[in-house]
Amino acid sequence: MNVINYMLLLRGQALYSHFSLLYCGKMPSVVPPELHALPKWERPEKTNEILDWADIKVIDLSNFDGPGQKQKLAEQLRDAVHETGFFSVIGTGFTQAEVDRQYDIGQAYFELPLEEKGNPKYRCDFAQGNYFGYRAANEKKIMGTDILDNVESVNIPKFIPQNASEPFHPFLRQYNTEIEDFSRRSLALADKIFTLFSIILELPEDYFSKQHLYKDQSEDHLRYMIYRPRSAADDAKVQNTWSRAHTDFGSLTLLWSQNVAGLQLKTPSGEWKSVPPVDDGIICNVGDTLDFWSAGFLKSTIHRVVRPPSDQAHIHRLGLFYFVRPGNEVDIKPAASPLLKRLGLVGEDAENEKPVRGLEYVRERVKNYHNHNDYADMKGKKFKVGNLEIEDEAA
Repeated sequence: MNVINYMLLLRGQALYSHFSLLYCGKMPSVVPPELHALPKWERPEKTNEILDWADIKVIDLSNFDGPGQKQKLAEQLRDAVHETGFFSVIGTGFTQAEVDRQYDIGQAYFELPLEEKGNPKYRCDFAQGNYFGYRAANEKKIMGTDILDNVESVNIPKFIPQNASEPFHPFLRQYNTEIEDFSRRSLALADKIFTLFSIILELPEDYFSKQHLYKDQSEDHLRYMIYRPRSAADDAKVQNTWSRAHTDFGSLTLLWSQNVAGLQLKTPSGEWKSVPPVDDGIICNVGDTLDFWSAGFLKSTIHRVVRPPSDQAHIHRLGLFYFVRPGNEVDIKPAASPLLKRLGLVGEDAENEKPVRGLEYVRERVKNYHNHNDYADMKGKKFKVGNLEIEDEAA
């Protein structure tokens, strides 16, 4: 059964609405099996080309709860987050079958006709800084050329009552139980990493976790994203750029490792290095708000996506992410960390600084970054909200 037939079948079924399923706890007594059958996503082979790979730390979380293990893991992570802000985690508790199932869902969604997935009621409202919903490809020019952006994505907010009015496409609703479970477990995994960050900064272990509670309204989202291949000639016109150099807006990014190369990070010395795939792992990177909280000790590293090597350049590069954002009402200002005080990065009165709230920062950042028809005019400009400042186009 193809995707269009799935949509027709959905319209013909008397399904419960998305939000009654989520918030009233009611489930249909019988769900037709064909609603859940999807074409299988095939994991691409790794590239055979020799790339300049970044040396990023791999942290095994499988013994996280063992005696003394959190402190050992924090020591392993310290240099990575201070120097590059990128690292990988394994022993995450997610099975490969669970991860691949999410790729199945994302792949099927992106195969929907544009008129289905691109319905205005399910799109991101960038003018309001709202990143929930669908973002279409081929709608923005890049680098002052006629070459169009080749990435499309759909951002799914947390499954909490406050998000009941946010965009959630009918095709995805039939999978809401699976998607919600994956979403909640993603933030639970991020909580472990936040614990390690707190230990590194000599703060209470729950210091950062409390700023990112699943029950609290925030701009967190699970994302399916796909890069559509372009011709070599078109890519050459835009310096082989698939995603321009940037830092991530929130606190922490989780990227389930997939084998198509192209993601690169910028080292402290200014070199671009390719981020290697990690079998059964998740690539993680620090975002801007954690950089602000730590007064720059935890690095929000500049990264980009470029045209993959020749043996992968034809592949539709599907990705699975969870973006962790601070709670809407959470204050973003340097933490009163004993380590940061000893290093002279924050003063004794750090907690008295005027904060910027989580929602204010993220919404303004999204508006500034995405509400454009052409990105060429943004290079080298600074983005500032309150006392928080970041270079917008960091290439």
